[in-house]
Amino acid sequence: MVEPRKLSIVKPTLDTPFHIDFDWWRDHDREWRVHLRGLLSPEIQEKYADIINGDELIDWVDPETAEIQQVDGLQHVVITHSAHEEGFLDPHTALVEAVFRFLLINGNTPMTVVELGEGLNRDPKHLLRLLSGVRVYRGIRPIIV
Repeated sequence: MVEPRKLSIVKPTLDTPFHIDFDWWRDHDREWRVHLRGLLSPEIQEKYADIINGDELIDWVDPETAEIQQVDGLQHVVITHSAHEEGFLDPHTALVEAVFRFLLINGNTPMTVVELGEGLNRDPKHLLRLLSGVRVYRGIRPIIV
């Protein structure tokens, strides 16, 4: 028996923070690792081959709480290295991909659509319509508390 899809009755607003929910993305897109690998330059791929070529988990220390967490190695390399390379995000990047990359550049720290709009020079209301629709792009989801 198929479980009915759970719908949220809370609608995101301009003040709702969004982030990349890697767990959701991993569960809903078999090609998520392919997309992340595509963000790596050849130099980064070579340098971190032992970390990115599998499902390896690495220890990561949260700089704010000093809590040690296990994170996906590929995800970590993209956020800490590739996202800071020149040309990672340019004005011609498609909107959904630009939001995705902007979140990566900012360490996937939850951001409101107002903050995303300011950082990408885009209309926050347009971003809200895009990100709060039925379709979830690249795991970009609201954090609703």
